[in-house]
This record gives sequence, structure tokens and C-alpha cells, in this order.
Amino acid sequence: MPKDMVTAALKSYENVASYRVTLRVMHGNSNEIIQYSFKKPGFVRMDFVRPHKGAVLVYDPAANRVRLQPFGISKAFALSLSPDSRLVKSPSGHQVNESDIGALLRRVLLLQKQGLATVQGEESVGGKATVLVNIEGKDGFSLDATHRFLLNLDAVTLLPLQVRTYDVAGNLLEEVLMDDLETDVRFDDRFFTP
Repeated sequence: MPKDMVTAALKSYENVASYRVTLRVMHGNSNEIIQYSFKKPGFVRMDFVRPHKGAVLVYDPAANRVRLQPFGISKAFALSLSPDSRLVKSPSGHQVNESDIGALLRRVLLLQKQGLATVQGEESVGGKATVLVNIEGKDGFSLDATHRFLLNLDAVTLLPLQVRTYDVAGNLLEEVLMDDLETDVRFDDRFFTP
């Protein structure tokens, strides 16, 4: 097992060209289900299952624009927005252009540099063996209100399958479960075209 699990996870992620995953996000009273697709260098597509069933969001890193189709494939009401528009930010303030696994792991690494990471053992998530890693800021240090990350890293790939964030008081801020993670998916060229 690597000594620095977060750095090892980030190195593992660097070898991934694309991926697809079902995100189950719990934030306060909100529960979201999103079919999330990503292709380097930063193309993102989110197909919403809940709460905005049928809505599609596509991010083009070259144009730095988000295309939101609130009614699914109908382009009649599509909006072109900046990634920092409040219309496309998550309830916890995440932006689509910083929503991939690499962005998450880089944030965790920033907190780790101001704190401590410890392996807590092994857990099963979605029937897969994972290594549970606790990353906590020292002396109350927080990163955008997050004082602690609990990561369940796949025991083989080291990619996260579950992420929980906590504030300095120990309150759960957000939980993200990553179901059916597939890496190096071959996407059709038009898949990320709004």
C-alpha cells in the first residue's frame, strides 16, 4: 500500500483518458442522481436523473462555456452560460469545470498539505473493496468550509468510489457515491457537443 494514498490516487487518475459514472450526491436535504461523463482535457457531460430529470449539461473546455438543455434533447430552450453561473453551480458551490475526479483529488491534496492523512482500514462500497483514507486539516484549517475528507479509494485502481466532506464541527457537508465507474470509455465525437 502506498504511503501517500492521495498522491498515489492522483497518479492513477493521470492515466485515465475518460470515464463514466453515476453520481449519487447527498447535500443537506437534497439528493441528486447524475450520469456523469468526462473526457480529457476537460469535456464534461451531465445527464440529470434527479431532481431535474432529462436535463443535460455539457461543458466545452476550449470555449469555457456550459450548454444547459433543461428539457433534455430539445435544443429550443438551450442556454449558453459561464461555468461560474449560479444556474449551473451545485448546491455546495461546485463548478462544472472543476467537477472531475482530478479536481477533487487536487483539493484533497491541498487539505492534506495543511493537515494529516491516515489510512483507516478497508470497507466495501458497492460490492468493491476500498481503502478508507481520512484527511483532516490541522488546527481547524478548512478549505472552502471543508475541514475533513473521508475517501473510499478503490483497492485496485485507487480511484475514489465514495467521498464524504465534513466541516470543522464534524457536521457532514456532502456525501458523493460513485456507482458503476468505468474508465477509458470510448465516447462518440458528438457526445460532448451541445
